[in-house]
Amino acid sequence: MDLYRTDPEFMERFAHFAFKEVPEEDNQQLPEKTRCMVILAALIGCGGVEAYREILPEMLKKDITPVMVREIVYQAADYLGYGRMLPFLICTNEIIMEKGIGLPLERQATTTLENRLEKGIEVQAEIFGEQMKEAWKAGHINRWLAANCFGDYYTRTGLTLSERELITFCFLMAQGGCEPQLTAHCKGNMNLGNGRDFLVRVVSQCLPYIGYPRSLNAIACINKAAEE
Repeated sequence: MDLYRTDPEFMERFAHFAFKEVPEEDNQQLPEKTRCMVILAALIGCGGVEAYREILPEMLKKDITPVMVREIVYQAADYLGYGRMLPFLICTNEIIMEKGIGLPLERQATTTLENRLEKGIEVQAEIFGEQMKEAWKAGHINRWLAANCFGDYYTRTGLTLSERELITFCFLMAQGGCEPQLTAHCKGNMNLGNGRDFLVRVVSQCLPYIGYPRSLNAIACINKAAEE
């Protein structure tokens, strides 16, 4: 649907804000590739599949590759669940195939079912500190977190570790109700070099797509993590 035709008053203001005012705001700009990644992750996090379908073809014309998009979507499975991730995987595959790109894309896995726990623990420790080397022993959910979330996904190529931690921040920010986890991943991002001011820029660039309440909550989590 052409919203510029059916809803010209809305699109006049939304397009000006989202496509001009926000991207050009002084001291809130991001590199184009990073901006594309965080917006896609935020749309997945908030369940905005129609907006994602609308914007992904334009993103693929910029600095983001099909592999990068696929890796963002795959990682969403652990933070949103398969039920909310699946529509985005289907949409992504449809758009990639429309561009004449064959599926499946090249493999990015670096672990096996035998070493995923070990490798996942290593990644957790790299992000959050040496204390994470024992965290998996706290219960089966913690073991799954290390093996599945970090061992299956964070160890994949296609995105850097800091990029993976950044899109996790966006998933948590955009879905809301995950403020304790969001604060923890603010700290994880900061440990990997994604500092406070950078994370505020990320929130700013995602705000048109997730709204003010979740954006303001994310800023509060960033500030809390920075203080701690």
